[in-house]
Amino acid sequence: MPDLSHPRIALLGVGLMGLRAGRRLLQAGFPVYAWNRSSAKTQLLADDGAIGCMSPGEATAQADITISFLENGTVVGQVLFDQGAAKTMAPGTLFIDMASTQPREARDHAARLSEMGVDHLDAPVSGGTVGAEAGTLAIMVGGRSVDFQRAQEVFQVLGRSTLVGPHGAGQLAKLANQMIVGVTIGAVAEALLFAAKGGADMAKVREAIGGGFADSRILQLHGQRMVERDFAPRGSMNVQLKDLRNVLATAQEIGFDAPVTALLEGLYAQSIEHGLGELDHSGLFVELASRNAMQ
Repeated sequence: MPDLSHPRIALLGVGLMGLRAGRRLLQAGFPVYAWNRSSAKTQLLADDGAIGCMSPGEATAQADITISFLENGTVVGQVLFDQGAAKTMAPGTLFIDMASTQPREARDHAARLSEMGVDHLDAPVSGGTVGAEAGTLAIMVGGRSVDFQRAQEVFQVLGRSTLVGPHGAGQLAKLANQMIVGVTIGAVAEALLFAAKGGADMAKVREAIGGGFADSRILQLHGQRMVERDFAPRGSMNVQLKDLRNVLATAQEIGFDAPVTALLEGLYAQSIEHGLGELDHSGLFVELASRNAMQ
Protein backbone atom coordinates (compact mmCIF):
# COMPACT_ATOMS: atom_id res chain seq x y z
CA MET A 1 0.00 0.00 0.00
CA PRO A 2 1.25 3.53 -0.75
CA ASP A 3 2.59 5.45 2.24
CA LEU A 4 0.76 8.79 2.29
CA SER A 5 3.70 10.36 4.12
CA HIS A 6 5.72 10.00 0.91
CA PRO A 7 5.37 12.55 -1.91
CA ARG A 8 3.14 11.50 -4.78
CA ILE A 9 5.16 10.62 -7.89
CA ALA A 10 4.20 11.08 -11.53
CA LEU A 11 6.32 8.79 -13.70
CA LEU A 12 6.53 9.76 -17.36
CA GLY A 13 8.02 6.94 -19.40
CA VAL A 14 7.64 3.27 -18.45
CA GLY A 15 10.31 1.74 -20.64
CA LEU A 16 13.17 -0.51 -19.58
CA MET A 17 14.48 2.00 -17.03
CA GLY A 18 11.23 3.63 -15.99
CA LEU A 19 9.53 0.32 -15.28
CA ARG A 20 12.28 -0.80 -12.92
CA ALA A 21 12.59 2.58 -11.21
CA GLY A 22 8.81 2.70 -10.83
CA ARG A 23 8.77 -0.72 -9.20
CA ARG A 24 11.39 0.36 -6.67
CA LEU A 25 9.39 3.47 -5.81
CA LEU A 26 6.25 1.39 -5.34
CA GLN A 27 8.11 -1.08 -3.14
CA ALA A 28 9.32 1.86 -1.01
CA GLY A 29 5.73 2.98 -0.50
CA PHE A 30 5.50 5.94 -2.89
CA PRO A 31 2.16 6.53 -4.61
CA VAL A 32 3.00 6.39 -8.34
CA TYR A 33 0.90 7.81 -11.19
CA ALA A 34 2.32 6.35 -14.39
CA TRP A 35 2.01 7.36 -18.03
CA ASN A 36 3.63 5.95 -21.15
CA ARG A 37 2.89 6.57 -24.81
CA SER A 38 2.17 2.84 -25.10
CA SER A 39 -0.59 1.98 -22.65
CA ALA A 40 0.56 -1.65 -22.54
CA LYS A 41 3.76 -0.54 -20.82
CA THR A 42 1.79 1.60 -18.38
CA GLN A 43 -0.25 -1.49 -17.53
CA LEU A 44 2.92 -3.40 -16.58
CA LEU A 45 3.50 -0.95 -13.74
CA ALA A 46 -0.19 -0.71 -12.91
CA ASP A 47 -0.10 -4.47 -12.31
CA ASP A 48 2.44 -3.73 -9.57
CA GLY A 49 0.28 -1.10 -7.90
CA ALA A 50 0.76 2.12 -9.84
CA ILE A 51 -2.19 4.19 -11.01
CA GLY A 52 -2.19 4.21 -14.80
CA CYS A 53 -2.96 7.52 -16.49
CA MET A 54 -4.26 8.18 -19.99
CA SER A 55 -2.23 11.35 -20.53
CA PRO A 56 0.93 12.92 -19.08
CA GLY A 57 -1.11 15.82 -17.74
CA GLU A 58 -3.38 13.47 -15.83
CA ALA A 59 -0.32 12.03 -14.09
CA THR A 60 1.39 15.33 -13.29
CA ALA A 61 -1.81 16.94 -12.00
CA GLN A 62 -1.74 14.56 -9.04
CA ALA A 63 1.99 14.69 -8.25
CA ASP A 64 4.30 16.45 -5.85
CA ILE A 65 7.31 15.23 -7.84
CA THR A 66 7.37 14.29 -11.52
CA ILE A 67 10.09 11.99 -12.83
CA SER A 68 10.87 11.59 -16.51
CA PHE A 69 12.43 8.49 -18.01
CA LEU A 70 11.65 9.55 -21.57
CA GLU A 71 13.68 8.84 -24.68
CA ASN A 72 15.58 12.10 -25.21
CA GLY A 73 15.44 15.87 -24.79
CA THR A 74 13.19 16.44 -27.77
CA VAL A 75 10.61 14.00 -26.41
CA VAL A 76 10.88 15.54 -22.93
CA GLY A 77 10.12 18.98 -24.39
CA GLN A 78 7.19 17.65 -26.39
CA VAL A 79 5.65 15.86 -23.40
CA LEU A 80 6.16 18.85 -21.11
CA PHE A 81 5.09 21.71 -23.33
CA ASP A 82 3.12 20.24 -26.25
CA GLN A 83 1.27 17.36 -24.59
CA GLY A 84 0.28 19.24 -21.44
CA ALA A 85 2.44 17.74 -18.69
CA ALA A 86 3.85 21.08 -17.52
CA LYS A 87 0.50 22.85 -17.70
CA THR A 88 -1.01 20.67 -14.99
CA MET A 89 2.01 20.74 -12.66
CA ALA A 90 1.14 22.71 -9.54
CA PRO A 91 3.41 25.63 -8.62
CA GLY A 92 6.00 24.47 -6.11
CA THR A 93 6.18 20.93 -7.44
CA LEU A 94 9.44 19.44 -8.69
CA PHE A 95 10.33 17.97 -12.08
CA ILE A 96 13.25 15.51 -12.11
CA ASP A 97 14.41 14.72 -15.63
CA MET A 98 16.28 11.41 -15.61
CA ALA A 99 16.36 11.19 -19.40
CA SER A 100 19.62 11.80 -21.26
CA THR A 101 19.28 15.17 -22.98
CA GLN A 102 21.66 17.84 -24.15
CA PRO A 103 22.75 20.36 -21.49
CA ARG A 104 21.22 23.28 -23.40
CA GLU A 105 17.87 21.45 -23.48
CA ALA A 106 18.01 20.94 -19.72
CA ARG A 107 18.71 24.63 -19.15
CA ASP A 108 15.87 25.59 -21.49
CA HIS A 109 13.39 23.27 -19.77
CA ALA A 110 14.45 24.57 -16.35
CA ALA A 111 13.91 28.18 -17.41
CA ARG A 112 10.49 27.52 -18.94
CA LEU A 113 9.31 25.54 -15.93
CA SER A 114 10.59 28.23 -13.56
CA GLU A 115 8.31 30.74 -15.27
CA MET A 116 5.43 28.41 -14.32
CA GLY A 117 6.59 28.12 -10.70
CA VAL A 118 7.88 24.55 -11.11
CA ASP A 119 11.34 23.55 -9.92
CA HIS A 120 13.68 21.45 -12.05
CA LEU A 121 16.60 19.03 -11.70
CA ASP A 122 18.36 17.32 -14.57
CA ALA A 123 19.38 13.94 -13.16
CA PRO A 124 20.54 11.48 -15.83
CA VAL A 125 21.72 8.08 -14.66
CA SER A 126 24.31 5.42 -15.33
CA GLY A 127 24.02 1.77 -14.41
CA GLY A 128 21.49 0.48 -16.91
CA THR A 129 18.58 -1.80 -16.20
CA VAL A 130 20.64 -3.80 -13.71
CA GLY A 131 21.29 -0.67 -11.63
CA ALA A 132 17.68 0.48 -11.93
CA GLU A 133 16.41 -2.85 -10.64
CA ALA A 134 18.94 -3.04 -7.81
CA GLY A 135 18.67 0.61 -6.77
CA THR A 136 22.36 1.23 -7.48
CA LEU A 137 22.16 3.85 -10.24
CA ALA A 138 24.75 6.61 -10.38
CA ILE A 139 22.63 9.78 -10.51
CA MET A 140 24.31 12.94 -11.83
CA VAL A 141 22.33 16.02 -10.82
CA GLY A 142 22.24 19.59 -12.05
CA GLY A 143 20.15 22.29 -10.38
CA ARG A 144 19.69 24.10 -7.08
CA SER A 145 20.95 22.62 -3.82
CA VAL A 146 17.57 23.13 -2.14
CA ASP A 147 15.85 21.06 -4.83
CA PHE A 148 18.58 18.42 -4.67
CA GLN A 149 17.97 18.04 -0.93
CA ARG A 150 14.24 17.83 -1.53
CA ALA A 151 14.76 14.99 -4.01
CA GLN A 152 16.88 12.87 -1.68
CA GLU A 153 13.92 10.77 -0.55
CA VAL A 154 13.48 9.64 -4.15
CA PHE A 155 17.14 9.42 -5.11
CA GLN A 156 17.98 7.19 -2.14
CA VAL A 157 15.54 4.58 -3.46
CA LEU A 158 17.10 4.60 -6.92
CA GLY A 159 20.82 4.86 -6.24
CA ARG A 160 23.63 7.23 -5.32
CA SER A 161 23.18 10.89 -6.27
CA THR A 162 25.74 13.69 -6.62
CA LEU A 163 25.00 17.37 -7.24
CA VAL A 164 27.59 18.37 -9.85
CA GLY A 165 26.57 21.96 -10.65
CA PRO A 166 23.74 24.18 -11.92
CA HIS A 167 21.05 23.27 -14.44
CA GLY A 168 22.58 21.33 -17.32
CA ALA A 169 25.58 20.13 -15.31
CA GLY A 170 24.00 16.74 -14.67
CA GLN A 171 23.74 16.23 -18.40
CA LEU A 172 27.37 17.30 -18.85
CA ALA A 173 28.38 14.65 -16.31
CA LYS A 174 26.31 12.03 -18.14
CA LEU A 175 27.96 12.96 -21.43
CA ALA A 176 31.38 12.67 -19.76
CA ASN A 177 30.31 9.23 -18.51
CA GLN A 178 29.29 8.18 -22.01
CA MET A 179 32.55 9.45 -23.47
CA ILE A 180 34.46 7.20 -21.07
CA VAL A 181 32.17 4.23 -21.71
CA GLY A 182 32.29 4.52 -25.50
CA VAL A 183 36.03 5.07 -25.70
CA THR A 184 36.82 2.32 -23.19
CA ILE A 185 34.65 -0.23 -24.97
CA GLY A 186 36.67 0.51 -28.09
CA ALA A 187 39.97 0.12 -26.23
CA VAL A 188 38.94 -3.17 -24.59
CA ALA A 189 37.62 -4.65 -27.84
CA GLU A 190 40.70 -3.67 -29.83
CA ALA A 191 43.10 -4.91 -27.15
CA LEU A 192 41.42 -8.30 -26.75
CA LEU A 193 41.29 -8.82 -30.51
CA PHE A 194 44.93 -7.75 -30.83
CA ALA A 195 45.93 -10.34 -28.26
CA ALA A 196 43.85 -13.06 -29.93
CA LYS A 197 45.24 -12.23 -33.38
CA GLY A 198 48.74 -12.79 -32.04
CA GLY A 199 47.83 -16.19 -30.63
CA ALA A 200 46.87 -15.47 -27.00
CA ASP A 201 43.74 -16.77 -25.31
CA MET A 202 41.40 -13.79 -25.19
CA ALA A 203 39.59 -14.96 -22.06
CA LYS A 204 42.88 -15.54 -20.24
CA VAL A 205 44.21 -12.12 -21.30
CA ARG A 206 41.13 -10.49 -19.81
CA GLU A 207 41.67 -12.49 -16.63
CA ALA A 208 45.39 -11.66 -16.50
CA ILE A 209 45.02 -7.87 -16.73
CA GLY A 210 42.10 -7.73 -14.30
CA GLY A 211 43.20 -6.00 -11.11
CA GLY A 212 45.99 -4.09 -12.86
CA PHE A 213 45.95 -0.52 -14.13
CA ALA A 214 43.92 -1.58 -17.18
CA ASP A 215 41.10 -3.01 -15.08
CA SER A 216 37.66 -1.38 -15.21
CA ARG A 217 33.98 -2.25 -15.08
CA ILE A 218 34.07 -2.13 -18.87
CA LEU A 219 36.81 -4.77 -18.96
CA GLN A 220 34.94 -6.90 -16.44
CA LEU A 221 31.39 -6.66 -17.82
CA HIS A 222 31.74 -5.77 -21.48
CA GLY A 223 34.97 -7.70 -21.82
CA GLN A 224 33.16 -10.83 -20.65
CA ARG A 225 30.42 -10.19 -23.19
CA MET A 226 33.08 -9.97 -25.89
CA VAL A 227 34.69 -13.23 -24.79
CA GLU A 228 31.30 -14.96 -24.79
CA ARG A 229 30.12 -13.19 -27.98
CA ASP A 230 27.03 -12.13 -26.00
CA PHE A 231 25.78 -8.94 -27.63
CA ALA A 232 22.14 -8.99 -26.52
CA PRO A 233 21.38 -5.29 -25.99
CA ARG A 234 21.57 -3.82 -22.49
CA GLY A 235 22.69 -0.48 -23.88
CA SER A 236 22.56 -0.47 -27.66
CA MET A 237 25.03 0.68 -30.30
CA ASN A 238 22.38 3.11 -31.55
CA VAL A 239 22.08 4.75 -28.13
CA GLN A 240 25.85 4.91 -27.69
CA LEU A 241 26.16 6.70 -31.03
CA LYS A 242 23.40 9.13 -30.04
CA ASP A 243 25.25 9.93 -26.82
CA LEU A 244 28.59 10.48 -28.57
CA ARG A 245 26.91 12.78 -31.08
CA ASN A 246 25.38 14.73 -28.20
CA VAL A 247 28.88 15.04 -26.75
CA LEU A 248 30.25 16.41 -30.01
CA ALA A 249 27.34 18.84 -30.43
CA THR A 250 27.87 20.15 -26.90
CA ALA A 251 31.64 20.30 -27.43
CA GLN A 252 31.09 22.49 -30.47
CA GLU A 253 28.77 24.77 -28.48
CA ILE A 254 31.33 25.31 -25.72
CA GLY A 255 34.39 25.44 -27.99
CA PHE A 256 35.97 22.16 -26.88
CA ASP A 257 38.05 19.88 -29.13
CA ALA A 258 37.25 16.18 -28.49
CA PRO A 259 39.31 14.20 -31.04
CA VAL A 260 39.19 10.86 -29.21
CA THR A 261 35.41 10.98 -28.94
CA ALA A 262 35.17 12.00 -32.60
CA LEU A 263 37.21 8.95 -33.61
CA LEU A 264 34.93 6.59 -31.66
CA GLU A 265 31.83 8.33 -33.01
CA GLY A 266 33.04 7.44 -36.48
CA LEU A 267 33.63 3.80 -35.52
CA TYR A 268 30.18 3.43 -33.98
CA ALA A 269 28.58 5.13 -36.99
CA GLN A 270 30.31 2.74 -39.39
CA SER A 271 29.29 -0.23 -37.23
CA ILE A 272 25.66 0.85 -37.44
CA GLU A 273 25.97 1.31 -41.20
CA HIS A 274 27.06 -2.35 -41.26
CA GLY A 275 23.87 -3.45 -39.51
CA LEU A 276 25.06 -3.65 -35.90
CA GLY A 277 22.87 -0.90 -34.42
CA GLU A 278 20.65 -3.16 -32.31
CA LEU A 279 23.55 -4.98 -30.65
CA ASP A 280 24.78 -4.15 -27.17
CA HIS A 281 27.30 -1.30 -27.35
CA SER A 282 30.03 -3.86 -26.64
CA GLY A 283 29.14 -5.03 -30.15
CA LEU A 284 31.76 -2.59 -31.42
CA PHE A 285 33.88 -5.73 -30.97
CA VAL A 286 32.06 -7.26 -33.97
CA GLU A 287 33.00 -4.35 -36.21
CA LEU A 288 36.65 -4.47 -35.14
CA ALA A 289 36.75 -8.26 -35.52
CA SER A 290 35.36 -7.96 -39.05
CA ARG A 291 38.04 -5.43 -39.99
CA ASN A 292 40.64 -7.97 -38.91
CA ALA A 293 38.98 -10.98 -40.57
CA MET A 294 38.34 -12.52 -37.14
CA GLN A 295 34.65 -13.38 -37.42
